[in-house]
Amino acid sequence: MSEVKKIATRDSYGNALAELGNEHKEIVVLDADLAAATKTGVFKKAHPDRFIDCGIAEGNMMGVAAGLAAAGMVPFASSFAMFAAGRAFEQVRNSIGYPHLNVKIGATHAGISVGEDGATHQCNEDIALMRTIPGMVVLNPSDDIEARAAVRAAYEHQGPVYMRFGRLAVPVINDKPDYTFEIGKGVVLREGKDVTVIATGLPVANCLEAAEKLAAEGIEAKVINIHTIKPLDEELVVAAAKETGKVVTVEEHSVIGGLGSAVCDVLSEKAPTKVLKIGVNDTFGESGPALELLKKYGLDTESIYQKIKAFM
Repeated sequence: MSEVKKIATRDSYGNALAELGNEHKEIVVLDADLAAATKTGVFKKAHPDRFIDCGIAEGNMMGVAAGLAAAGMVPFASSFAMFAAGRAFEQVRNSIGYPHLNVKIGATHAGISVGEDGATHQCNEDIALMRTIPGMVVLNPSDDIEARAAVRAAYEHQGPVYMRFGRLAVPVINDKPDYTFEIGKGVVLREGKDVTVIATGLPVANCLEAAEKLAAEGIEAKVINIHTIKPLDEELVVAAAKETGKVVTVEEHSVIGGLGSAVCDVLSEKAPTKVLKIGVNDTFGESGPALELLKKYGLDTESIYQKIKAFM
């Protein structure tokens, strides 16, 4: 997919915020001294009177966002995933989740692909953390088009939403006239009868490529893009599992508590199925070029292809 246009979803986040700000005057964007990296600086330039830099104080930022939401504004609180979900977890849980306030959290630089920033900044636990907060919607878009749609859907949803964005530019795969985004609804990208591949975020494009390689060997993989981890599209997951009999989940996140765990929770109850979880295997990341790290941790196209082939 080298010729396909590539855009980092963090860029999509900043651009979508600026556009929404033109339409809705109640939107306020908060950042924790990372506006250039999270791309909220795009909103700041367009709407400086509705941008608040809270400094390196993520917990305080979440408290400010909660106050703004209680006053009728629609705050988007932004930082790296490690800090938005990790450092500020208590404030997100108690100040936003518990009162079910209308706060949107934009978490950028998630996963191994943060690259040279290393293990301390490569958050592979955020989906697991946010899934546990009652009433929290968790979105993990796969490309520019989906990320922009997710930001708009988050605004339209009444209640707390966690959005996950990446640093690395990824292929645009949803540039289709009939593409629609709906919270809680997965998207079938490729039909297949032999195995179901359920992916989220960055690896979705790699899964499509892996499916093509599998097809060349007679293995037809059904590929599903799950942009909403919570609420999960249980109906689609169960139907696909029953159709193919085998399921593979792929995520740039720990295999503990993320998409794979969510899928297994559903299938163990409603359609017991053999599942292979591909992701970060109970380990920390390390510093290095993003693409090399994805390969080392088994999230590149070739690794996904080989793992699915072995599973079959």
